[in-house]
Amino acid sequence: MKRIAEFQKVSREQFIKDWKDSFDGVSDEQAGAVYDSIKLPKRATSGSAGYDFYTPTDFTLAPNETIKLPTGIRVKIEEGWMLGCYPRSGLGFKYRMQLNNTVGIIDSDYYYSDNEGHIMIKFTNASNTGLTISLKAGDAFAQGIFTEYGITFDDDCTEVRNGGFGSTSK
Repeated sequence: MKRIAEFQKVSREQFIKDWKDSFDGVSDEQAGAVYDSIKLPKRATSGSAGYDFYTPTDFTLAPNETIKLPTGIRVKIEEGWMLGCYPRSGLGFKYRMQLNNTVGIIDSDYYYSDNEGHIMIKFTNASNTGLTISLKAGDAFAQGIFTEYGITFDDDCTEVRNGGFGSTSK
């Protein structure tokens, strides 16, 4: 196996800013306590392709409800690789939990963005059977899979990223 990346926590300041943006009425102290509990993604078994992301807080989602969850995680990836983020299979199968952008693509240069490459995962309980999702802090809820990619022979892109969602098309 190639070792091509390293998960890290974003700074405490960045996390608090993003957490308060997602959850109204939260104090710096409350967000800081969540930050202290963040676990870096890990594979569950030596044969796992995906690195489990763990929810930093308890939450419940009724059918058709959405949450934007700052993970507190960033990833330094070698050039030529990307991280795809997906819902955990069991949550997708049982609850139809879906990422709002279907697959989150984390580019290698996202690490250097103004937001420190903070990975946010926004998902919806798309249950059509009325099931509510309830997760506890520390539960695995998403998985990231590293994929190597190529570029075309005539690629002459020299643009540099500085920003998060949608910033590469501006």
